[in-house]
Amino acid sequence: MTSSNCEVNHAEKQALFEEQILKINEVRGSLGPLSGKSALYCSDASIARYLIARNWNVKKATKMLKETLKWRAEYKPDEIRWDEVAHEAETGKIYRANYRDKTGRSVLVMRPGRQNTKSTKGQIQYLVYCMENAILNLPPGQDQMVWLIDFEGFNLSHISVKVTKETAHVLQSHYPERLGVAILYNPPKFFESFWIVVKPFLEPKTYRKVKFAYSDDQNTKGIMEDLFKMDELESCFGGNNQTTFEFNDYGARMREDDKKMPLFWSPENNMAATQDYVMANGSLHSSNSEADLEPEEEENRNEAVKQEEDSGKLNGSGTSLSAKQ
Repeated sequence: MTSSNCEVNHAEKQALFEEQILKINEVRGSLGPLSGKSALYCSDASIARYLIARNWNVKKATKMLKETLKWRAEYKPDEIRWDEVAHEAETGKIYRANYRDKTGRSVLVMRPGRQNTKSTKGQIQYLVYCMENAILNLPPGQDQMVWLIDFEGFNLSHISVKVTKETAHVLQSHYPERLGVAILYNPPKFFESFWIVVKPFLEPKTYRKVKFAYSDDQNTKGIMEDLFKMDELESCFGGNNQTTFEFNDYGARMREDDKKMPLFWSPENNMAATQDYVMANGSLHSSNSEADLEPEEEENRNEAVKQEEDSGKLNGSGTSLSAKQ
């Protein structure tokens, strides 16, 4: 590439970046005056995630962000503490790994085959707790996470359309662009039918982040080696780390993290509020970006779910963790 072409390319990127900043400021203006945690939440980087999720449509992104601010004020996800959700974690069905991937993304390990409760409310609360904890532990400059989903022991009794639907709603509506990739490791054959039912819950950009991996597939090893340091990755995912989940040790880690959460959301700690937007590679308008569902599309989706539930083909008390943000 010639120097003149490089200069043109740089100018185009600069113009695009300036356009994106204008849209971020437009959303901020539409939100009006904010205070407390809402003001801390709405950093440039945070607003940009909502714009990206809505294909840089200011009106849709603003609506989405306002709904999240309302949800956070009512649900108070940052105030959930370990002792409230510890019973959900006893089997190690979800936990934050003590390593990151090569790009610094937090790693949530999920084992839906170890589901131990029947309360949708409790399962979602614990998932939200884990999401908030993963975000708390992100290094500066990184805002995404990886989900490693191990299907060992998973069977039909662990499938729940209701929980999957609620999981997809919370993650896509209130944690946009937080998921970098989700790796479904050794899903059983029957999961393919459930995946067909799950996909309508997921926005296109979300399910494109989902990767199927199998321990007997040579390509899988390459994928895992590209993402992780193999000495850190747990052996159940093909790594060399023999460490297993230990409930008491993990609880101690979480209690220490709980102590950090109030400071993270304190005005004295302005790191979150001042997080700058960094433009990723790509265009302002991407045909692969997520878009709001129109009301009739949402109605059709809900009707499809209802039909599946009514037919009794997919029922049970477990959590499916294949629906991602």
